[in-house]
Amino acid sequence: RKHRCGHASGLQRFRCLGCGHSHNALTGTPLARLRKKALWLPYLQCVLESRTVRDAARVVGVHRTTSFRWRHRFVPGAMRDRPATLSAIVEADETYRLESQKGARNLTRPPRKRGGVAKRRGINREHDCLLVARDRSGRTLDFHTGRGQVTVGQLHECLKPVLPDDALLITDGAIVYQHFAEQAGITHE
Repeated sequence: RKHRCGHASGLQRFRCLGCGHSHNALTGTPLARLRKKALWLPYLQCVLESRTVRDAARVVGVHRTTSFRWRHRFVPGAMRDRPATLSAIVEADETYRLESQKGARNLTRPPRKRGGVAKRRGINREHDCLLVARDRSGRTLDFHTGRGQVTVGQLHECLKPVLPDDALLITDGAIVYQHFAEQAGITHE
């Protein structure tokens, strides 16, 4: 049992009658002990716009170390907030990026300078595949399927558990989606 016990930093404080400890609504959350609450929403907008840490700090008007700290408090919480399943009409597509070994102690290839380019044309084993699926209510899931082009097996592993049986899957003309939909018994457009 708890009761109200004053205000601090603009937030209502509560005290536990059993143990005597006090807390507020943010205690135990990633937002605990962060200051400048009025700047959180503008900063989140910068995160959604994929601005760099320094650029977000400049736009919002905070120091770059504050921007770095906020980024590491806000982003992991958003990453954990993944829906368990998607519903009804689901759109899926994949994108490919050059594989990155940034921060790795032992590289399996010579380092690339400033992003670099692939040695061969087209999508190959130098590219990581990122699969994104989104339903019409806005729930979004993303999957790292591995190197090279996406396969039917990877689609079964990633999409099958999150799609309901009556889902309509909408994709581009890639043949792997057609094969996946046929095998999974899902309507495909």
